[in-house]
Amino acid sequence: MEVTARINIDSPTGCKLIREIEKHKKVAKIEYPLPEDISEQRTYTIEESYEECCKVLSDHYKVDVRKL
Repeated sequence: MEVTARINIDSPTGCKLIREIEKHKKVAKIEYPLPEDISEQRTYTIEESYEECCKVLSDHYKVDVRKL
């Protein structure tokens, strides 16, 4: 069985609870949400990121950097 808890880590008590939970790695896993300012942004896989970087560099230098 799994339990989901919301802990406010802005308070010292919340931070203490998180530190205690983190000690038990075999039975507890902590997932931190993305900050609100980036939660709406698109995320990329490594391959997508590489392709996007190649595209930007190719456009900037007017050369296909994939062939270098």
